[in-house]
Amino acid sequence: MSTVKILWADDEIELLKPHILFLEQKGYEVETCLSGDEVLDKLEDFRADIIFLDENMPGLTGLETLELIKKQHSSVPVVMITKSEEESIMDEAIGGKISDYLIKPVNPKQILMAIKKNVHVDQIQSEKATTKYQQAFREIGMRINDRLNIEEWQELYEQMVFWELELQKAQDTGMDEILAMQKAEANLQFSRFIEDNYIDWVNGAEDAPNMSHNVLKNKVFPLVDKNKSSLFLIVIDNLRFDQWKVLKPLISEHFWVEKEETYVSILPTTTQYARNALFAGLMPLEIEQRFPDKWSNDDEEGNKNNYEKVYFSEQLKRFGLENKFQYYKVLNADFGKKVLDDVPRMMQNPINIIIYNFVDMLSHARTDTEIVKQLARDEAAYRSVTVSWYEHSTLQKIIKKIAKQGGRVIITTDHGSVRVKNPVKVVGDKSVNTNLRYKQGKTLNYNPKEVFEITHPKEAHLPQINVSQKFIFAKSDDFFVYPNNYNHYVNYYKDTFQHGGVSLEEMLVPIVALTPKK
Repeated sequence: MSTVKILWADDEIELLKPHILFLEQKGYEVETCLSGDEVLDKLEDFRADIIFLDENMPGLTGLETLELIKKQHSSVPVVMITKSEEESIMDEAIGGKISDYLIKPVNPKQILMAIKKNVHVDQIQSEKATTKYQQAFREIGMRINDRLNIEEWQELYEQMVFWELELQKAQDTGMDEILAMQKAEANLQFSRFIEDNYIDWVNGAEDAPNMSHNVLKNKVFPLVDKNKSSLFLIVIDNLRFDQWKVLKPLISEHFWVEKEETYVSILPTTTQYARNALFAGLMPLEIEQRFPDKWSNDDEEGNKNNYEKVYFSEQLKRFGLENKFQYYKVLNADFGKKVLDDVPRMMQNPINIIIYNFVDMLSHARTDTEIVKQLARDEAAYRSVTVSWYEHSTLQKIIKKIAKQGGRVIITTDHGSVRVKNPVKVVGDKSVNTNLRYKQGKTLNYNPKEVFEITHPKEAHLPQINVSQKFIFAKSDDFFVYPNNYNHYVNYYKDTFQHGGVSLEEMLVPIVALTPKK
């Protein structure tokens, strides 16, 4: 590691010799200056990693010098040192983008802390995160192989997402690869857990978690109150829990996070099944039976999500809630602007629905478009693109406006997605659906050990087109590939983000309650 170079400007620099000696003994290289003009001259040749700048110097003041430094060396952290505690001077310094502010007299440990905070922070956080994950590794490994219930699986998944985000900040230590292997093992065990419990859950088992078809009843409708401010249900299609976590700091600028948890998406983890179940408050089989003219099966043409508004309206009626709401599905920025303009009017309703499809479109675009593959090449990059989208989206403006108007918000999704790596062969006729994470049909050939199979769809409350129909679901990071042109499709789809099957990322999805900061 190269020596950290410090430039320290103070017209009384002779009095600071003990501080400079202390830093040099710590291995730092220190250059000194007596004035602002000398700082600017010195920076032409001296590549400082951090600058300590006295606010009150003859000639150019510290604030004037700061402004000139930032024009030429904007990335170098500057620590302002002053005798004055006047608020106006602090405001000016902060407005000039100082990195820290110290009041004289300063002691060597204050200086050292400022260096660590502004120069070594990434290294220190990296080492700390690595050490802490190493301590947590054994406990996580033991828990993966325990007989966990669904609440414990949800807690474990949230813990693994926490470490994934912490290690992402760290320098390359190899710990992220170890966590990836641990997460893969967790997904294998979770898939077995789902095979053992899913059918019981959808048939009303006592230990059944909140799932797509009952999550509004249990988590959203209790918050609808005409005597309180309007509740906005914002559904970001295909939003994983880790993507929520990186959006959280941005949304928390305007809202308090009152409750943050996950619920279980039904199978298949796709918009057609999971989101329709969410809005209808019914499993797919019951939707088909109650709305035979509106439900579309896999083998039928057309959009499979045209009637969410109808489903939601009917669900409101079933629970005796006032049937007055706005429903918007945002597919582009222009329509997002229309929704933004309509926020004040929506504030008159007890509840409103806003659906954003960007993350789902990103997932599909990443599969089909080479440039998007490069932008979202792995989980960290996928999260980064999600943040970048949100920062420049109409959704951010809508959320700011709702907060300003005093509205409450629930953010959730219908399902997540998983980065697929392992091809699994399946054979079917032309009527079999094209999804890579689940297949349904009557002529499926596969290795039963490699899939989660549902041979009697009605037991899972799924529509049954014919008596020999079955559903199969890819587990963990598997994806289905036909034997024909096998290598081409393996290479094309490997490392893409897919949904429809059984994994922590697809099934354990966020639901978050927010109240505005006032």
